[in-house]
Amino acid sequence: MKVLLTLTDVEPAVRLNAMLEEIGHGTELASPLDDIRATLERTRPDLLILTGGLVDSYYLQLARLQLWEGGAVVGLAERDDAELRQRLRVLGFADVLSKTLPVEDLFEGIRRVLERQRLSRETGLIGQSEPIREVLVKVEQIAPVSSTVLVEGESGTGKELVARAIHRLGPRRSRPFIAVNVGALPDTLLESELFGHEKGSFTGAAERRIGRFELAHTGTLFLDEIGDIPPSTQVKLLRVLESRELTRVGGTQVIPVDVRVVAATNRPLRDQVAEGSFRADLYYRLNVLHVYLPPLRERKDDVPLLVRTFVRDLSRQHDRPFHGISAEAMQLLQEYAWPGNVRELRNLIESMVVLAPGREIQAADIPSAIREGGEGVRLLPVRISRVEQEAVVGALGGRELEFILRNLVELKLQVEELRRRLDEERLRRAEWASEVHVPVSGVHGLEAGLESAMSGGIGPSDVPMPSNAIVLKAGMPMADIERAAIEATLRETRGNRRRAAELLGIGERTLYRKLREYQPELADEESA
Repeated sequence: MKVLLTLTDVEPAVRLNAMLEEIGHGTELASPLDDIRATLERTRPDLLILTGGLVDSYYLQLARLQLWEGGAVVGLAERDDAELRQRLRVLGFADVLSKTLPVEDLFEGIRRVLERQRLSRETGLIGQSEPIREVLVKVEQIAPVSSTVLVEGESGTGKELVARAIHRLGPRRSRPFIAVNVGALPDTLLESELFGHEKGSFTGAAERRIGRFELAHTGTLFLDEIGDIPPSTQVKLLRVLESRELTRVGGTQVIPVDVRVVAATNRPLRDQVAEGSFRADLYYRLNVLHVYLPPLRERKDDVPLLVRTFVRDLSRQHDRPFHGISAEAMQLLQEYAWPGNVRELRNLIESMVVLAPGREIQAADIPSAIREGGEGVRLLPVRISRVEQEAVVGALGGRELEFILRNLVELKLQVEELRRRLDEERLRRAEWASEVHVPVSGVHGLEAGLESAMSGGIGPSDVPMPSNAIVLKAGMPMADIERAAIEATLRETRGNRRRAAELLGIGERTLYRKLREYQPELADEESA
């Protein structure tokens, strides 16, 4: 790799130059008497080492030019200054080392930066933070072997990039790399896509089809969103992974396959195993080697580097000049939580490149959702696990209440969604976000009333209060919601308990038991 050292401080520059040449790097020294900018533009080094002048505007301009061209910058400071180091790291310096250290320690720090540069270039994974450095090192370690790899990380973190890097750095690099998004395929077609099928094996199978395992023979098969694979296919996938042979759908011939499998998921598979939706034996078979790809909010130091890389690449792709981003705007991008991770950041940068105002991007040009987003939130509805559902059902005391429970849980999610929408629209009365008056006819009426309220964007004054309405408040106990639903349904049916039980989806005995709990006087009337 090419290194350019400034001769601002001659002694460490000359010694470092000799040590870098000794391990095979091409180096060049630039004197302050020379036009260092011209040398920088001519040589286009992978690394620029500033041996002094770190607070000088001229050297900082050189550093910015180097960073926007995709290279790295290391600064040598006169002393160990934590504040200066932090300021320069925010600007994009890969590292700031103190010249009070022995030259051997300076060399070791520079060598680590060059190693990260090499790995980033070979893998396509962009970053210089400690979390991404760990990923790069692990990818390089596991690439030479053929063991199965499980990559876990949120959507948009770059799991396919990791899979491709493992393939590119390994001995199968010249063989096929086949990617399959398991979650995008219908269950009825997934088995045929993976293992192939014979002509006439099912309706519509007009000819033989070669599956992805056979297409990836001697290469790498990337199974994205592996957590979405149905149980029936999990069994067959496990069989293929263990035996290294498959049989096409509708066929009898056993076909050997030599494939390295890299699987990825945006949900922890261990949790799915605990829920019972994913086979434990398949999980252990996939999780021989493991890579965790951290979300962007856990490596915010990489945001400036990602921004510069995306700006450079997208400006060339769209043939659009870009005039840069101010420090305040960059700080906003670095502080945002990025729930969509690197994919969300790249999409934002592409829109900024295409719609750039012809000047440097300022903080006011950043979308308000990012300026005001802070750490961000995850909006409801959320997935409720089978274990959680069964626990709540048991707490309510009977399988006969399962139907009501599931509707009440869904109702709670809808109430939260309604609150969010009303907050965004800034309705006149703030209390509408925490109290909702809904006319109902049993549980089904609850759902319909909420759906109507959400779609119409109505406020308190727009909703009359009929006699069969119930009042729902955020944080209202489930028992109170259940009692209100029973009482409102009895009013709706004019006391016809059989009809009320049908609307509520429960048995009459269950209704009578609930009445004895909530309205003893009504139950006494029945016995009389």
